[in-house]
Amino acid sequence: MIETHLAKLRARDTISEEEEQVIRASLGEVRELRAHVTCIRAGERLSASTLLLDGLMCRYKDLPGGERQITELHVAGDFLDLHSFSLKQLDHNVMALTPCRVVLVPHAKLTEITETQPHLARVYWFLTALDAAIHREWELSLGRRSAIQRIAHLMCELRVRLGLIGQADDDGFSLPLTQSDLSDCTGLTPVHVNRTLRDLRERGLMDFRGRRVTIHDLAGLTALAEFDDSYLYLRREER
Repeated sequence: MIETHLAKLRARDTISEEEEQVIRASLGEVRELRAHVTCIRAGERLSASTLLLDGLMCRYKDLPGGERQITELHVAGDFLDLHSFSLKQLDHNVMALTPCRVVLVPHAKLTEITETQPHLARVYWFLTALDAAIHREWELSLGRRSAIQRIAHLMCELRVRLGLIGQADDDGFSLPLTQSDLSDCTGLTPVHVNRTLRDLRERGLMDFRGRRVTIHDLAGLTALAEFDDSYLYLRREER
């Protein structure tokens, strides 16, 4: 059930069989979510953190006028709100973008891990730091990258993150998002997203059709985005 999560951890550190059993023993209720359902709302008191098993989810914030900004996408194997363990509530919302399956990890179980499994506690601390690194990169995109670079960079990031769990390769990956979703990710209007995707296609770099990203020129796409995956901390290290 949590193979993608374990694959993500083992890509960056050594997880022992004992630690794997501790993780499995910490799992609680499994929930099925419909697409476009907000499962965690800002300010809600939380007693568990949520691990995504299948599907695609996001964190987002709204303005009073209804404008939405997605601040991070989550793929299978990601904790959606591990930071709620210490914060106890979020300042943002969490929504399923597609039909999803999640499992809850009670904060009481996370407390046990911090008290009895110091290495595993450091691994999960690393995951919260990794989330922060991804947020900083998205902030840079919103503030300084051009429209075409924003979308190219997002696609490069997703290829790497999905590749870690066997859901992407150099040729592309499934991406069941709408152009409106991409608009909320990149701070562009849907019309601008449409024009930018057409530009990427006409340059022979990538295509986004039928809920799939097809990459025609990975080197060219990476160069255009000025994509450097160092912020994803892909090196396997003992923590």
